[in-house]
Amino acid sequence: MTYSAADRVYADVKELILTCELPGGELISEGEIAQRCEVSRTPVREAFLRLAAEGWMRLYPKRGALVVPVGDQESRDVLEARVLVESHAVRSVVGTPSTLAALGARLDENRRTHQAVDPSDAAEFARLDAQFHQLIVAADGNALLGDFYTSLGERQRRMTAARLHLGREVVDRIHHDHTALAAAIADGDADGFAGLLAAHLAGVHDVDGGVR
Repeated sequence: MTYSAADRVYADVKELILTCELPGGELISEGEIAQRCEVSRTPVREAFLRLAAEGWMRLYPKRGALVVPVGDQESRDVLEARVLVESHAVRSVVGTPSTLAALGARLDENRRTHQAVDPSDAAEFARLDAQFHQLIVAADGNALLGDFYTSLGERQRRMTAARLHLGREVVDRIHHDHTALAAAIADGDADGFAGLLAAHLAGVHDVDGGVR
């Protein structure tokens, strides 16, 4: 498959948004991105239109493009959806010892890799954070729920990357909580997992009133 200049700019700019190198609320110009990506303004304009259609940007003629920030309601909606899907997945696998054991091994591998990553690499840290939770959902084998959860992945990465900029405390919280979540799964404690997950997401993303 061949990629056009517009495809490359789209991918590059979207990655900058997801890793918060282009933070929400920032106004950027076509010229700025054209220079950064070493292309003309035409592919940048095409990429901006595509990003705007997906809701990542809001275009202002002759001024530039605003990176749309993650709103409080969107953040809460994403986190509550994650609790529902992940908790359902764990309840589905706790009765199957072989599936539970295989999931535990995958989570252990993920955590070892995750702990070896430099937190300053926000893109990789957030990717592995998302992978930990995606492994849990995939173990259920429900393709529809798996696809839905994957669709939340980009928002999940962006939200995590934004929190990483706040310092080491968030990094330590994620590692600590992932260990506790993996232990609850290994113990077959679905209810305990659900409670830990809600507390984990509320704590990492600083949600007032918690996550249901």
